[in-house]
Amino acid sequence: MKEKSIFKMNGFAALIIALLCIGFGIYLFITGDITGIITGIVVFVIGLIIATSLTIVQPNEAKVLTFFGTYLGVIRDQGLWATIPFTFKRSVSLRVTNFNSEKLKVNDLQGNPIEIAAVVVYKVRDAAKALYDVENYEKFIQIQSETGIRHIASRYAYDSFDHAEETLTLRQNSDEVADVLMYDLQKRLDVAGVDVIEARIMHLAYSSEIASAMLQRQQAQAVLSARKVIVDGAVGLVKAAIDQLAEQDIVELDEEKKAQMVNNLMVAIVSEKGTQPIINTGSIY
Repeated sequence: MKEKSIFKMNGFAALIIALLCIGFGIYLFITGDITGIITGIVVFVIGLIIATSLTIVQPNEAKVLTFFGTYLGVIRDQGLWATIPFTFKRSVSLRVTNFNSEKLKVNDLQGNPIEIAAVVVYKVRDAAKALYDVENYEKFIQIQSETGIRHIASRYAYDSFDHAEETLTLRQNSDEVADVLMYDLQKRLDVAGVDVIEARIMHLAYSSEIASAMLQRQQAQAVLSARKVIVDGAVGLVKAAIDQLAEQDIVELDEEKKAQMVNNLMVAIVSEKGTQPIINTGSIY
């Protein structure tokens, strides 16, 4: 089933003709003889037939017409139109529509239960397919959108704890995941003649039963990352201090004293609390 145009003409002209026929038919029926009465009935019926061809199309709306069960075509132009009489007319909105999914509970790629919800922005592209290729296109969009969200959520991990840059995650790569979700939904909704304009995750969280444990894991990862930065910086400072002492011939240190100096500097720099210096007034040996 594909959308196609149907014959139509100016509805105001058809309305005037229909009213004239109805009025003239009533006049002949009241004032005429037997021939006038018959003519009046015929003219009156013609006016009613013309009236059945009238339809009003609102802005951003399409009227899908069928004639005794046979699909004829679609009128997209707004206004009052006259088309084939005795057609059944169904309206389809062509406006951009938002669908907000419920919070879905699904397992991510690593098997962790998460809560996810998304907003899908769509519009009907083919009114005929939307009405006749699926049972209820709005319900179809809702079910297929939730199915697509579950499918995408199971393909990616909530977060990456090994900090692999090439690994896409739901939390860190929201734009990339949104593009994949939109592509997946478009394939699912093509059968209903619907265009997906945007699809984006609007809620993402660990499920309540593991949320506290995952929070502790994230905090531990943050602490480890911070300590690594501190240690890397401390190593650089110690190396720079030893190299500078050697270059300027300030003091000659053997390997034992270098190790002791490294130990003292590392403790002073890396320690979370302030250190108390001890002044050596005797020999360094």
